[in-house]
Amino acid sequence: MATKMEGPLNGIRVLDLSRILAGPFCTMNLGDMGAEIIKIEQPGKGDDTRSWGPPFAGSEAAYFLGINRNKKSVTLDLKSDQGIEILKKLLKESDVLIENFKFGTLDKFGITDDWRKKEAPQLIHCQITGYGGRGPRGKRPGYDFLLQAESGLMSITGEENGDPMKVGVALVDICTGMNATIAILGALNSRNSSGEGQKVETSLYTTSISMLVNVAANHLVSGKPARRFGNGHPNIVPYRTFEASDGSIAIAVGNDTQFEKFSVCLEKEEWSKDSRFIKNADRVINRDAIDAEIQKVIERKTVKEWLVQLLDSNIPASAVNSVESALSDEQTLANDMVVEIDHSQAGRLKMLGVPYRFSNTPAQINKAPPLLGEDNQNILNSLGYDDEMINDMRSKKII
Repeated sequence: MATKMEGPLNGIRVLDLSRILAGPFCTMNLGDMGAEIIKIEQPGKGDDTRSWGPPFAGSEAAYFLGINRNKKSVTLDLKSDQGIEILKKLLKESDVLIENFKFGTLDKFGITDDWRKKEAPQLIHCQITGYGGRGPRGKRPGYDFLLQAESGLMSITGEENGDPMKVGVALVDICTGMNATIAILGALNSRNSSGEGQKVETSLYTTSISMLVNVAANHLVSGKPARRFGNGHPNIVPYRTFEASDGSIAIAVGNDTQFEKFSVCLEKEEWSKDSRFIKNADRVINRDAIDAEIQKVIERKTVKEWLVQLLDSNIPASAVNSVESALSDEQTLANDMVVEIDHSQAGRLKMLGVPYRFSNTPAQINKAPPLLGEDNQNILNSLGYDDEMINDMRSKKII
């Protein structure tokens, strides 16, 4: 574990009432940047992902461990008056609240927009929902898998003549967490000049639609239906996987100059002079023909042989790795993207590293994922509750 240094968000306190993936991924990023993250969990149960296994490391689910480092855990029964009292005290001393409750839940707690403006005007309230508050499906809960289906993402993923496929990770949740992080950082910067917090919102639905990016632009400009291209690209050819003699290789030829070099590399100079293939626009129209020609050549050698030949010619290419291969790759290790930390129950624990760097205020891992309620005593003491009061709350299962 790194020596603790001040990160770019040092001094920012975040109260995390979110669960599962999108919200916890957001707060993990904020915690990596030095914010103090207080994760509020249900007594005796905690975040649902604490039980999402196997695999487990000791008693701890790998899923939970993967997205909850650099956080403190406080258990609160939010169905009790005293639990709400503690929550409100924490909100008054926090900079950010992030939650993914059903619409109206915070209002039931008495934590309305008016309450925030009056009692915690500094607070930035980030709300993550399934569909937002507007439209015919507004206020409906959302799930990553369903949003990949509903947004059209699944319809453009998978083999051209195969079934629609979801991505192998919960990518809508992850991108929603990123959007939440971006929105919170924007609101913090705005507060620097205005002195006031505000409410920011994002949803799985709006995120999933925004993830269509160039595919959406293609349809909106041309009016033509988007479709699947397997591992191909809708706008660039050749830009896909091909089968070598011993496995798959990904080749990305991004412009006409590269295609000319690629043709020479494969000893097929005639391709770059063929009117069907000279320009990328021509290759997109005739993708089946050029892809078939390339496949005939690629299948003659191994992945390793082609990587040497292509990379020596400055043609972007990569082996199609397994997760195991990618995590053990020397490039991964050189960038500290797999690190080890000590956990009180899981022991020596491997986890993903931080994917961004700051030259002066480093993002880093300073705290292992917390045990359920492990920070109750310290946080409640800091709010003025003595040990006797804390023990009484514990006996009443308020914490």
